[in-house]
Amino acid sequence: MARLFLNGGGMRGGPVHHQLRGAPLLAETRTAPRYRFYAVREEFPGLWPVEGGGVAVPGELYDVPLEVLREHLLPAEPPELELSVIELQDGSSCLAFVLRAEVHRRGQGLVDISDRGGWRTHQAATAPTPDPGSQR
Repeated sequence: MARLFLNGGGMRGGPVHHQLRGAPLLAETRTAPRYRFYAVREEFPGLWPVEGGGVAVPGELYDVPLEVLREHLLPAEPPELELSVIELQDGSSCLAFVLRAEVHRRGQGLVDISDRGGWRTHQAATAPTPDPGSQR
């Protein structure tokens, strides 16, 4: 089993949550304030570790069997992310998906959403509003 922090589509209600194959939720938590948080092409989020100016990113911590990680979660992750070890707000370590260095270096398609309050909050703020004239 591995403790895995998720902060995007793998969280409850997200489009890839089913890839967890029933792995138990351990806690809603945050990272240590050592990360910047990016929207990648507005499709998924990515963590990036920083020396200063970081924020505590909200997410969910799961207890994931290594087989589920290998067979289901890793293949479902976009190529811009890689598995790494991060620090949580309580000082403990766990696995998480973070931006690859070359993706961060290029910066293409990245929008810093660190001050948005998490992926769900960002998505809600950027969701298109329905046209009132189209509701008949």
